[in-house]
Amino acid sequence: MASPFLKRYLLALNRYKWPGLFTFLFILGSSSVVAFQPEPPDEFYSEGVLVDNVPLVSFSNTAGQVQAQGLGIIDEDLLLSDILLEALSAQLATKDINYTPEEIVENTSIDVALAEETEGDEATGSRVTIRFVGDDPEVTRVVLTEMFNAMVELSQITNRDRLQAITEDLNRRLPTIASELREAEEALERYDRVEGPAIVAATDGSLIASISGSQQQFRTNQIALAGIESQMRSIQSQLGMNADQAYASSALSADPLIAQLRAQISEVETTMALQRSQGLRPDHPDMVALRESLVAYQQLLSQRSNEVLGGDGTVAPLPSGAQSNLDPARSALANQLVNLDAQREALISQQQVIQASAVELRDQYSSLPNKQLERSRLAEQVGFRRDLYSRLQASLVDAEVAAAETVPSLVIANPPFTVENESERPAPIMILLAGALMGLIVGGGVVYLLDMLDGTVRTSEELEGSLQEQEVPLLGVVPAMKTRSARSVPVLVQPDSVYHASYERLLSRLRLVGTDERPTGPRTIVMTSTRSQEGKSISAYNMAIASARAGRRTLLIEADLRSGSKAEILGLGIEPQSVLEPLRYYSGQVGNNMQLVSQVENLYVCPSPGPQRQPAVILESSEMQRFLKDARSRFDMVILDTPSLTRCDDALLLEGQTDGIILVARPGVTEKAVLETALEELELSDDVRLLGAVINAASLSPEQMISAEADVVEEPYVYTPEPEFTRSGPAGRIDF
Repeated sequence: MASPFLKRYLLALNRYKWPGLFTFLFILGSSSVVAFQPEPPDEFYSEGVLVDNVPLVSFSNTAGQVQAQGLGIIDEDLLLSDILLEALSAQLATKDINYTPEEIVENTSIDVALAEETEGDEATGSRVTIRFVGDDPEVTRVVLTEMFNAMVELSQITNRDRLQAITEDLNRRLPTIASELREAEEALERYDRVEGPAIVAATDGSLIASISGSQQQFRTNQIALAGIESQMRSIQSQLGMNADQAYASSALSADPLIAQLRAQISEVETTMALQRSQGLRPDHPDMVALRESLVAYQQLLSQRSNEVLGGDGTVAPLPSGAQSNLDPARSALANQLVNLDAQREALISQQQVIQASAVELRDQYSSLPNKQLERSRLAEQVGFRRDLYSRLQASLVDAEVAAAETVPSLVIANPPFTVENESERPAPIMILLAGALMGLIVGGGVVYLLDMLDGTVRTSEELEGSLQEQEVPLLGVVPAMKTRSARSVPVLVQPDSVYHASYERLLSRLRLVGTDERPTGPRTIVMTSTRSQEGKSISAYNMAIASARAGRRTLLIEADLRSGSKAEILGLGIEPQSVLEPLRYYSGQVGNNMQLVSQVENLYVCPSPGPQRQPAVILESSEMQRFLKDARSRFDMVILDTPSLTRCDDALLLEGQTDGIILVARPGVTEKAVLETALEELELSDDVRLLGAVINAASLSPEQMISAEADVVEEPYVYTPEPEFTRSGPAGRIDF
């Protein structure tokens, strides 16, 4: 039995035989044209060798570097550059040899071999083999000789231009490097002027001595400040006032006006005391005058005290709370306290200055390494710039010396020699055989490619593989049926047909698909397909016939309200009134919606009322639901033939009133992408139950094919002949 791949390829070959044959003939014809080409004219080629040129003596490094660069870039693009070709064409024209640059390139071949590829050869560098092909041996030799001379001259010009470019680049960079050197030297000089003394002081130890001296002075002042503060606390405890108050009291005691007013107040108070001792009353005129004088003196004293404390606008105001009646001893203590406070303030200011100076000295000492590093960096920059400047000057002198040592990078090792070019051409028969073989291979590839671009499943094995990938049960495989006439419909009305076995196995497997509600298998099923011409209607009819012949009371319902009825293949018809009133037809009020098939016992058919405007409304109507419910109760098997899924969703609308859907597929018609999409959508829907799939019109094995042909051709028909489809029924598209 042929493998699935070979079977599919044979089908593809039969389908795309004309493109494959055209490809084969095209390649065979092309090879025939090549095979019977006339013999080419005699050709000659001139060949020579160029090798690397190494100068014997070189006094400059630049000359050697330029020479090495010229040796390292030898390739075909450089040797056949546009400049060389134009110059060579002009030079040949002076010798009456007319070759355009394009013709020179077309007839020239160059082979560049590196040094490691020429082991055992006397040449130590690269080896360039050049061949020029022409019709005249003398002209060919002259052309190659001139080409060699042009290549050698071009290599020398290239080296000279490269050396000139180096010299120009050095002259262009030298002023910039000199300017950078001067800037680096000036930066180092400025840094030494600013930071040099600090670096010297740090290196000779004077900076450390200054830091130690400031620390010692700070400690001495701390001791003196502690003694002064101790004396001040003692005097403050004796006087009962602080330094500011003591200063204010001293100022008040030292003021002459205050002392005079205080004496006058004391005198008035003494006089008033004497008058009261003599018995004068308070309302006595003398007592009243004394009291008025006392009040006036007190007001003047208060006013003068405020002027002294407030500074009178000429000096700073004094703190409040001072006493103006200090005795000489306390006044001396107050003055001593004021002097000690002044000394303390002076020491505190000195300490702040010493501390700030110490911080600055320590900062200088801590930043010393950074300053030394900065100076080292500046000195290195100066050294780098000076070294670079010196090297550039030396390179410039070396380049000037190398100008006199410039030589070509190539030299002629083997002068051109000319020989006849004997072309080897395969025999015409070999070219034809190769073309035929290539045509077979390419033609077969074209057939395979066209088949791969077509998404149609070609073999039943591929369909089985797709169903297994989607985990869809395979209920049966129905072989392709042969009929005597092309217009005959393969409906199995003959009871002894060899094809009945396939549908009997299909019914047997369908009974195994049981559920809790239907342990004996589904009784009401929907037959559909992914697209038209897959044989769903033929499968529905033959499955209903097989069920009826098995003794089960069977009803086939043509639920395709978008196409005409196919019941005429069994000799059944439908009243015209049923087409106009489909709802009354299904309710049993118009026509006979269940007709007995005379050729098959136990088989009833409900013909379709033909194409309707609103088929979905009819399928979901209460009349249709009552009709299906009545059919389930009256028949052992009910099969609904519905349109394909790509046309509409009628099968999904009816599935809810049945036990599930059976999907029909057919090799050569079913498209793999459409089938997989439909199966995925059915699996994703929880309300739809997919019972399985049936492969229709599958290819048979040779034994089965012989048996089927004998059954169709040789055996006589006892029953009615194979029905033929005629369009005498209602008009509309017929979807099988």
